Amino acid sequence: MKKQALTLVLAAATISSLVSSCGKQQQAGMQAAAPEIAVLTVEPSTAEYQNTYPATIKGKTDIDIRPQVTGFITKVHVDEGQRVHRGQVLFTIDQVQYQAAVDQALANVNSARSAVSTAQITEQNKRMLLDKNIISETEWQMAANQLAQAKAAQSQAEAALTNARKNLEYTTVKAPSDGVVGTIPNREGSLASPSSALTTISDNSEVYAYFSLSEKDLLELTEGGKSSVDAGVKSMPKVKLQLADGTMYPYEGTVATVSGVIDNATGAASSRALFDNPNGMLRSGNTGQIVVPRNTEGALVIPQKATYEVQDLRYVYTLNDSNITVPTQITVQPYNDGHTFVVTSGLKAGDRIVTEGVGTVVRANMPVTPKQ
Repeated sequence: MKKQALTLVLAAATISSLVSSCGKQQQAGMQAAAPEIAVLTVEPSTAEYQNTYPATIKGKTDIDIRPQVTGFITKVHVDEGQRVHRGQVLFTIDQVQYQAAVDQALANVNSARSAVSTAQITEQNKRMLLDKNIISETEWQMAANQLAQAKAAQSQAEAALTNARKNLEYTTVKAPSDGVVGTIPNREGSLASPSSALTTISDNSEVYAYFSLSEKDLLELTEGGKSSVDAGVKSMPKVKLQLADGTMYPYEGTVATVSGVIDNATGAASSRALFDNPNGMLRSGNTGQIVVPRNTEGALVIPQKATYEVQDLRYVYTLNDSNITVPTQITVQPYNDGHTFVVTSGLKAGDRIVTEGVGTVVRANMPVTPKQ
């Protein structure tokens, strides 16, 4: 009996040991099946991101300089890239023929004045004779008509003189505004005419950056049509200009206008931002990127690495109360900073999402050990 009892005790101990060993192996297996994974609790925050749009720079005014008379260029007074002031002489066109025209017109004016003086004396004499009934009224009327014709001829001569002097003045081509001289294709000896531009004067104390807003941008700007484009433009924040070398222009700009017409070919509306350019750094023809900052209050912001795509649909792995991963479809705003997404649907504040190993280690319906 004692031997049998001892056997039973040994058997019970063995079974207990086996059960304990299995329990430990199962626990170890569960721990191995639930890896420690980084998890983020989604909370409302302020989303700060920016949109960029290709831009072309133009001076506030780009004026083509065209002569108003035809002639050979005798002097170029400026050089390309030179800053000039309003009224500064740029070109001189051969003045010989225009000076001769002035001299001829002046001579014609003097001759006309003499004719008027003679006609006035004749008319006065005829008037005196008419008053004494020595001549007929018809004879006096003929003298009065000759005086009127002489005065008309004088007016024509004076008008021709004014025109000749103006043409002579036009041979000195001056800058219509402050600015920078552009390309000068024609030099001394070249024939200049009103049909060809001598150069361009760009007033770049301020510059315009031209860019395009898409139809979606316009809808967002007007809150889906709830407000006007003008009101949307006034509410836009200051914008920045990223230069061609990637650096940021030191002065912020203001969006001044948005076209009311959407181009059928591009589906975009032309827009214009104004930037100060006190040191003349920017010139017409520069390119860059307009950077428009955007802020969204109370947004649900998640890392882009926490998402994955299946057939153009975006998903995240959320955790349920048992720390099991659940594939959850979400939608996000089209604008982002390259690192985060602003979630518009699919998540709510307090949801936990996996931010580590998405697409590699983590799978659907997988137990995990969350770590913040």
